[in-house]
Amino acid sequence: MVGPGELGIRPDAGLPPGTAVDLDADTRQLAGDVLFGGSPARVLRLSAAGVRALAELRAGAVSSAAGAVLARRLTDTGLAHPRSGHVAGVPDVTVVVPVRDRAGELDRCLAAAGTRYRVLVVDDGSADPAAVAAVCAARGARVAHRRVSGGPGPARNTALRMIGTEFVAFLDSDCIPPPGWASALAGHFADPLVAAVAPRIVAAAPGTGGSPLDLGDRPARVAPMTRVAYVPTAALLLRRAILGDGFDEALRYGEDVDLVWRLIEAGWRVRYEPAGHPLSMPYRPRSSRSAPGVGNRPCRAGRARGADVAPGAAAPPLPLRHLGRAAGSPAPGISCPAGPAAVAGDATAAMEADPRATANGSNGSGAGVAGAIGAGPLSFSDAAPAGPSSSCRNLIAFSLLGASFINVMPHATWLPGTAMVRALSGV
Repeated sequence: MVGPGELGIRPDAGLPPGTAVDLDADTRQLAGDVLFGGSPARVLRLSAAGVRALAELRAGAVSSAAGAVLARRLTDTGLAHPRSGHVAGVPDVTVVVPVRDRAGELDRCLAAAGTRYRVLVVDDGSADPAAVAAVCAARGARVAHRRVSGGPGPARNTALRMIGTEFVAFLDSDCIPPPGWASALAGHFADPLVAAVAPRIVAAAPGTGGSPLDLGDRPARVAPMTRVAYVPTAALLLRRAILGDGFDEALRYGEDVDLVWRLIEAGWRVRYEPAGHPLSMPYRPRSSRSAPGVGNRPCRAGRARGADVAPGAAAPPLPLRHLGRAAGSPAPGISCPAGPAAVAGDATAAMEADPRATANGSNGSGAGVAGAIGAGPLSFSDAAPAGPSSSCRNLIAFSLLGASFINVMPHATWLPGTAMVRALSGV
């Protein structure tokens, strides 16, 4: 895995000029210089320069250094989300489709994918490889055959070694992509810190209980302990050059969540973008998803409803390898839920309650905006504590070990003080 620093990109760099952001639907401006919201929830107090930067962002796109830094902070904490810019032409991308048998579903997937992008199908030890090859030939897709099935991770790694495009788009064989789906996501890569973008995945037929991979209709930064803690590789667009050796082939399941979390730990940003036409996939009863194989999802990281097994449940190393990092070294812009005293009070009170906070807005984790731009004009105080408390570490452990409840629990039930702030502020 290649980190931003290895490519000369600062992990705390501001958003690029011309980037427009929209405040999250749950963000509230409690006062002229105080914002509340994000995931985890927090109170953010802005300096005078920060107030001017916020006005700049509300009026249009990033046009100043202070606006760039504030935009990064807002999008890192879930208080706001960047708009995906327009991409002229067709992005340099190869669509990779791993498959084992399921020639009929593959044909439907490739028919929907069309010929706008290069397509490489990896046959992961199908019982009837000729049927897979025939579908690929009919749809104009390249095919690579693996004689022995290794699972989704090794199949995708086979493709990574064969392609040289700037981007790779992973697509499961049972997904039905809308035309131009990769182009609709590519605008996010104007931000050099964005490593991957995932679209929304919905059920192909209404009234079937929904897709277990549907993460909702609101955009999000993807990170553990946030509203969208993961995205699957059932449909995911990534920068090819930063993936290194790709997926961990020791993981039969949960390899996609592991890859996403490693990207985040390296300092990259991962976005969930539900805007536009979502991808769809057929609803499959539990019994038909029980046999392991490429495209089957017995252990796909899913929400509490509809997922058979939580991420990493079939591979204990997954939660173990990420638990220590999540508890001890939060990803950039990520901190644990604020306690009642911090959330219910204003930002100044929160700083007084947390001795690790400093007057320039840095909270000991290196995430303060003032620290990001040296002695620049923008500073703020963030009410979210810098380090995880014991209860927060327990929450991380519970999540990584398979609960996956963070994505479905209402914020007011697990973030102390949220309801109190709403009551006090009248929002």
